[in-house]
Amino acid sequence: MKRATRATVFVIVATVGFSLLSAAPASAEKKVKVTKKASQANKVQATCKPTKAVGHKPMKLPVPEVKRPFVNRTITLTTNCGEIQIEADGINAPLTVISMSYLANKGFFDNSPCHRLTTQGIYVLQCGDPSGTGSGGPAYTAPDENLPTGSGNIYPAGTVAMANSGPGTNGSQFFIVYQDNSRLGPNYTLWGRIVKGLEIVKAIAAAGSDNSRGPGDGRPIQAIAIEKAISR
Repeated sequence: MKRATRATVFVIVATVGFSLLSAAPASAEKKVKVTKKASQANKVQATCKPTKAVGHKPMKLPVPEVKRPFVNRTITLTTNCGEIQIEADGINAPLTVISMSYLANKGFFDNSPCHRLTTQGIYVLQCGDPSGTGSGGPAYTAPDENLPTGSGNIYPAGTVAMANSGPGTNGSQFFIVYQDNSRLGPNYTLWGRIVKGLEIVKAIAAAGSDNSRGPGDGRPIQAIAIEKAISR
């Protein structure tokens, strides 16, 4: 996976590597799911406003100061399709949450498109790169924290985790898991969960990707962008 060069230690994110699965044969249950997805897609298209957000050069910010006590935070993403709230786990992923809160409040994420959607085998929407290319991020990196353990559904729907290009390369890119049974390895820092707006992400997923990276992997057909982010 491609990784940009950055100088400081506190990571640059590239892309989440996925092994996509083949689609199963159609069934009655699957047809119901397809109908439901179509309904969700229509709903989000009616809800989403046009966005002027385009890829742009990420802000160059100094490394954030690490202060105790470590606390949980709420990060609110105002998007052109509605509001998404993340309950950020500052206790178990303190450096990640400090960094993401800092970036949010500095305007780093503002007017940035969510650049990747996967809909086969891996079920995530990836955001956090102002350049919209999947290789942008801040001028520093953060270590891995709170990696999932165990087996099975280790990234349930609503999970928010950091994207990376290898161990210890967390920057600003993150992904939202919108469906259970996401088949990712235990390599991604868990730092939050969606407490509001998961239905928005599901509706974006129902509209599909443009398959520019392969079947079920590419830019979301229904554009979604972070217009404003704030952490409290």
